[in-house]
Amino acid sequence: MSFVPKKTKDKIPATYKTLYLKENHVKEIEKIAKENNTSFNNVVVSMIETCLNKK
Repeated sequence: MSFVPKKTKDKIPATYKTLYLKENHVKEIEKIAKENNTSFNNVVVSMIETCLNKK
């Protein structure tokens, strides 16, 4: 099953953070973003939200 990022929503309050990622993870995330016509950031946020919502 492929990961599908969320659709971009209206802007909500957010905080800037820096992450250090392995190069191979960055390449995979960039590929997902390109395939879904969205941003790298949206893919990462979608992944985090998906994991946090699986309680």
